[in-house]
Amino acid sequence: MTILDQLFFSVFNYYKKKKNKFANRIASWYITILEATLLLLLGIFFAEFFKNMRMDTMTKSGAWTLYGIAVVILYFKNWIKYSGRKRRVLNAKYSGSKSFNRNIISLWMFPTCAIILAIILLQVTK
Repeated sequence: MTILDQLFFSVFNYYKKKKNKFANRIASWYITILEATLLLLLGIFFAEFFKNMRMDTMTKSGAWTLYGIAVVILYFKNWIKYSGRKRRVLNAKYSGSKSFNRNIISLWMFPTCAIILAIILLQVTK
C-alpha cells in the first residue's frame, strides 16, 4: 500500500463517519488535489531549472495546457482506482492491520502548504 493509498483511506474513514454518501468522492478529490499540487511544484522547479540552463522547451501557455490535461488524467486515474472493487479490497485488506487515523487538519495542510509554496515559487520565478 502506497502513502497515497494510506492518505486516501485516512480521509475516507474520517468522512465516512460524517458524510457517508460523499466520503469516496471527497477522498478522491483530496488525492487528486494533492497529486496535482505536487505535480505543479515539480513543474515549476523544472521550468526554472531549464530556464537557468537556457533551454527553451515549452511556452508558458503550453505548459499550463499540459498541466490541465495532466490534472484531468490524474482525476480519472484516481476515480478508477478508488471507486468500486479495488477500494473495497484495499480497505478490507488493510483495515484491521494498520490504523489510518490521522488528524484531518494535518491531512488538509499537505495540499494547502503545497499550493502556498507553488504560489511563492511562481512569484519568485517571474
